[in-house]
Amino acid sequence: MKLALLPNLTRDNALEVALEVCSELDSIGASYMVDSADKSLFAETRAEFAPLDVMLQECGALIPIGGDGTILHMAKYAAKNGKPVLGINAGRLAFMAGLESHELHLLGNLFNGNYTVDKRMMLSACLYKRGELFESDYCINDAVISRGVNMKLVELGVLCDGKFVNDYSGDGIIFATPTGSTAYSLSAGGPVVDPLIESILLTPICTHSLFSRSLIFQANARFEVTHRAGSEFLLSRDGEQVVPIPEDCSVIIEKADISAEFIRIKSDSFMDVLNSKLAQRRA
Repeated sequence: MKLALLPNLTRDNALEVALEVCSELDSIGASYMVDSADKSLFAETRAEFAPLDVMLQECGALIPIGGDGTILHMAKYAAKNGKPVLGINAGRLAFMAGLESHELHLLGNLFNGNYTVDKRMMLSACLYKRGELFESDYCINDAVISRGVNMKLVELGVLCDGKFVNDYSGDGIIFATPTGSTAYSLSAGGPVVDPLIESILLTPICTHSLFSRSLIFQANARFEVTHRAGSEFLLSRDGEQVVPIPEDCSVIIEKADISAEFIRIKSDSFMDVLNSKLAQRRA
């Protein structure tokens, strides 16, 4: 298996961790690639160098090195190319990391088959303008519809499979996958859902209502979100892309036709990881 190493070099210790990964891979004779733009930083390693698009095509798995944002960003590219990822934590909590920086000796398991691959459902978040597809993309954690720079409450109507769910007045709403249930949705008061239970969470953000609880729907539910004309609304996916929603557009949220694949080397259960990471946050 040829690996693609993708460190987020904007993080303070990501380069250090990436070089330690290279050292471990070199010691076992593993084949790996690094972005050719970073060749000077990895000149002392045995890495092959190639542009990112070539790496995505030729690798058997991606190794993003950084925090949750880095892992999430690269996992989306990996999913679009049908490749699994093994995130290595060079940040703080990193719920999505498969290895911590002190566990790099376990990388050899990638080459002896001593690992499993967890499939995680993704969401498709599309904008439709007068019934025609206007813009679309995927997300692993969540799709968020929220107010823009103004301080006015947003007023959103939500339909599920064509049936009325609720009208929400507040800062916005979050549609999250079980993987994303530990992200923004959790901060907004939503429940934590085991990633093995495919479902879609709807979590309101600071709603001006007595009914402000999260709702959990089956994975094949299809949501349509409309908004009141005259207000500015934004759609963001996994906290990365922020797209203004035109007044004559509706947002369609549903399960994606692709899945994210995360390599799991350790035997930690979901609850083990959850308790460990939340304990770090309390510390």
